[in-house]
Amino acid sequence: MSIGIGLNLAFVAAEVAAGLWAGSLALLADAGHNAGDVLGLLLAWGASWLARRPPSRRYTWGLRRSTIYAALANAVLLLVACGVIVWEAVHRLSSPERIAGPIVIVVAAIGVVVNTLTALLFARGQADANVRGAFLHMAADAAVSVGVALAGLAIAVTGATWIDPLVSIAIAAAIVAGTWGLFRESLDLALDAVPRGVEPEALTAALAAIADVSEVHDLHVWGASTSEISLTVHLVTPDGADRDVMLEAAHAMLRERFQIAHATIQIESDTAGTACPQRPTDAL
Repeated sequence: MSIGIGLNLAFVAAEVAAGLWAGSLALLADAGHNAGDVLGLLLAWGASWLARRPPSRRYTWGLRRSTIYAALANAVLLLVACGVIVWEAVHRLSSPERIAGPIVIVVAAIGVVVNTLTALLFARGQADANVRGAFLHMAADAAVSVGVALAGLAIAVTGATWIDPLVSIAIAAAIVAGTWGLFRESLDLALDAVPRGVEPEALTAALAAIADVSEVHDLHVWGASTSEISLTVHLVTPDGADRDVMLEAAHAMLRERFQIAHATIQIESDTAGTACPQRPTDAL
């Protein structure tokens, strides 16, 4: 990740200088987007480091949830940057400025190479929303740079300066479309929603199918981090059942079928009375 950060920092500096020289909003917009990505990479890097730290007396769960907040911050940064780009682009449409097309083409072409190489560093591990956030940043930057290069070419050929802000708006729209899913997912994780791909009804049915389980209630599932799922549940069993065997079967099933490695299971006797099963509320 340090390689990607170094490459992007150098490119941001070069792109800002070239954008000011050429008078290109598209280049400056791309530079601002890249600067946000450097911050996003730093957030993802820091969160990954924090997530690997062992639990302490104060933080008994460790700092794994930092990856969730880093993913959410990455998404918010991208959306805010898009708002700034659109605001300036609308102003440029009403007051076009002269743009040096060839400079835009060269700098944007360099951006395509830098951002593609950086994206490839994160191509693996996209099951983790934190890593996927970093990958989406870099992949979006590569696509943005392609658009900027094409805009520079069109400006050089036609001399139409309105192309630059129009392309900037199109770039912002593409970034929003690609980021919205990450924003929703990371927001859900921050609010302890059931992780995507996990169905509470399927979990309940699988637990109820275990031998000697007569009832399942108080089931709660949430993301402990962007790559880990936690679960708590109460299982009711008749007197005389082998609870150790039942627990082992439940944990094995949760790991193999639902990739839930950390589950807290409370076993209750059906003769002691149980609480009313809780029904999950509808999604907002």
